[in-house]
Amino acid sequence: MGEAQEVQLNIRAQEANEGDSHGVANESNQPTSPQSRKLTLWVRIGIYSLFVLSGQAVATLLGRLYYERGGQSKWLATLVQLAGFPILLPYYFIPIKRFKTKTNHTTTSTTTNSIQSKKPSTLLVTSIYLVLGLMVAAACYLYSVGLMYLPVSTYSIICASQLGFNAFFSFFLNSQKFTPYIINSLVLLTISSVLLVFEPNSEESSKVSKGKYALGFVCTVGASAGYGLILPLTQFFMNKVLKKESFSVVMDVIVFQSLVATVAILVGLFASSEWSTLREEMNEFELGKVSYVMTLSWTAIAWQVLSIGIVGLILEVSALFSNVIGVLGLPIVPVMAVFFFHEKMDGIKAMAMVLAIWGFVSYAYQNYLDNHSSKNDNPIRNSQSNGSPERVKELNG
Repeated sequence: MGEAQEVQLNIRAQEANEGDSHGVANESNQPTSPQSRKLTLWVRIGIYSLFVLSGQAVATLLGRLYYERGGQSKWLATLVQLAGFPILLPYYFIPIKRFKTKTNHTTTSTTTNSIQSKKPSTLLVTSIYLVLGLMVAAACYLYSVGLMYLPVSTYSIICASQLGFNAFFSFFLNSQKFTPYIINSLVLLTISSVLLVFEPNSEESSKVSKGKYALGFVCTVGASAGYGLILPLTQFFMNKVLKKESFSVVMDVIVFQSLVATVAILVGLFASSEWSTLREEMNEFELGKVSYVMTLSWTAIAWQVLSIGIVGLILEVSALFSNVIGVLGLPIVPVMAVFFFHEKMDGIKAMAMVLAIWGFVSYAYQNYLDNHSSKNDNPIRNSQSNGSPERVKELNG
């Protein structure tokens, strides 16, 4: 993660230097070659996508390992999803020039520039971080309950429904446009989750009662819906309130949002009195005390890697695309669960996974069509109307 962050920082610094040396003298010309700008953007998207895929798989599997080997605290399992954000704080002490926010100097009117230059009030920004943080805390807690009572393969497939919720909320918040292939993708992902309701012997596969299995199912769907709302809200906040595009904005969103959520979960941990059982839980952990600490620590780190990737993709592309990349990693967790936790892959579960993958392919094909439809259109955001003129120019030179 450190190397990827350094690459990101170098990319941003290089862009800022290029803008300073070419922007005024050659205002009527392109500041950099089209191919160079496209490559830079795709590198950033690739790094963020790798963060999402690796972070999601590792965090989910380690989270299930915690429960499998004797962990019982839902609040602690939630806390490790959020409390790892301090490892990002050294970024604020890196002695480099902060990256500049991109603006369109050649086409933006004086009135628009004056509006964009106005900074939102501290009270407004703080309030938004507070709301988003509390929403994240609630969604993470529901995810912990779902992972506790469901097989990890079932859990990961249900999480694909987040894409449908995300698209629904993006339609209202970020003017999301739907095409037949996107609609097909959302329908398939929804069906894949619904199929799991009819999975035979579900309570036996998860080693819990039928009632707890149902609770885990409902909590996972609820968490997916909540997170499907959080991502468009985050995108709306960055585009309409902060009006900035920089890696610093990504870091601020992650850190402050995680800080609020962590405080909320700590309150829940002590209020529920689960904290008093943690020492006993560590002593009785099947893999030992060291493994107990390492499992929780690496789970926390993996969740932060995932967070960077998700918010980064929101910044570079859109909330819906960040969700789709998460769905791309869907087959990874169920397949690995078969080997690590000896879970059964029955017919209904396999069909649900195939439909989820099909849903992703449908959405990816829409992006492929957009990429070849017009040289003047953004190859990713053509089906998503929230692309900025600056990003379209960056992709197309």
